[in-house]
Amino acid sequence: MTSETHTPHTREEAVLVLEDGRTFRGEAYGAVGETYGEAVFSTGMTGYQETLTDPSYCGQVVVMTAPHVGNTGVNDEDPESRRPSPDSGRIWVSGYVVRDPARRPSNWRSRRTLDEELRTQGVVGISGIDTRALTRHLRERGAMRVGIFSGVSAQADPAALMQRVLASPEMAGADFVGEVTTADPYVIEPAGPHRFTVAAIDLGIKTMTPERMAERGIRVHVLPGDATLEQVLAVNPDGVFFSNGPGDPATAHGPVALVQGLLEQRKPVFGICFGNQILGRALGFGTYKLKYGHRGINQPVQDRLTGKVEVTAHNHGFAVDAPTDRVAETPFGRVEVSHVNLNDGVVEGLRCLDAPAFSVQYHPEAAAGPHDAAYLFDRFTDLMTQHRNETEKGGA
Repeated sequence: MTSETHTPHTREEAVLVLEDGRTFRGEAYGAVGETYGEAVFSTGMTGYQETLTDPSYCGQVVVMTAPHVGNTGVNDEDPESRRPSPDSGRIWVSGYVVRDPARRPSNWRSRRTLDEELRTQGVVGISGIDTRALTRHLRERGAMRVGIFSGVSAQADPAALMQRVLASPEMAGADFVGEVTTADPYVIEPAGPHRFTVAAIDLGIKTMTPERMAERGIRVHVLPGDATLEQVLAVNPDGVFFSNGPGDPATAHGPVALVQGLLEQRKPVFGICFGNQILGRALGFGTYKLKYGHRGINQPVQDRLTGKVEVTAHNHGFAVDAPTDRVAETPFGRVEVSHVNLNDGVVEGLRCLDAPAFSVQYHPEAAAGPHDAAYLFDRFTDLMTQHRNETEKGGA
């Protein structure tokens, strides 16, 4: 994206251009300039700061369906991209679309306005448009490329703006792992007595994820997305976690090979979101692009093991193509679909019956809520406990 200097609180003209030709005119919000990405909508009523800083949204222009955004400002505690790197608290979305931005924030933790934070980080946005109409359009036509143009850029010929959008890259075939992953390994220490050691593969990991594991006595070694089997085994993990992340899972050949190597060695594996798709590919299933995906913090999912329905946090535009009506045979044994989305029947989780591995398509750490799925971290510790007991019994 590119941005230009602009005077605070000045609302310059802006235009949003979709690749199918539909346009929306409004006012600049955040930095002034132009940006491109895949237009997607998020249905969360809260948690906009967590959404903006979630690396899973890299390459996407996020449309907020909640009409009022920015009411609680921006604080220094909630970013999901905080980690030992220069990108601490970085906003990852390519662009931001809101209907009615707050005129002033009201929250005791607020340090600055959302508009100021977007400007500081060079994130181009647009406000004052009919986000309901835009969301309905994306539901009917599907997620698509989009451009936001403000200031001088908004005055360009509409046909020229359309050509710029059509020249921008598509999400299918996109590989963002190298852009969002940590450059160097780091460790999150357990909060209390040490019970397990986990290697977490950072495909776009959120801050709260290793914290949720640390709460359960896990020492988490966060490793880059291109970590090899040898590098993973070097930390002597009791289990390996594959994080959420952006892009097309069909491009993630390295992580897929890593999962296969771990399955061959019967190391416990837990994957979420992008990690679910990686496990699916490693087992031999395909992946496909959803029409408009699942994004927000109110997605209903049924755990088929218990029958319980969970309200969950999502951000994904791709899904695993696995049979939901039977147990599948794979090179690593039998696998069943453990969770399904109740809105559209999309696969939301996998469970290996003959290997110590499982995954879900959503975000159980859910920093902005809900917390219905937090038990999955306990399921991971149970899996590692079972594997440890079997290993010790086998060696006895």
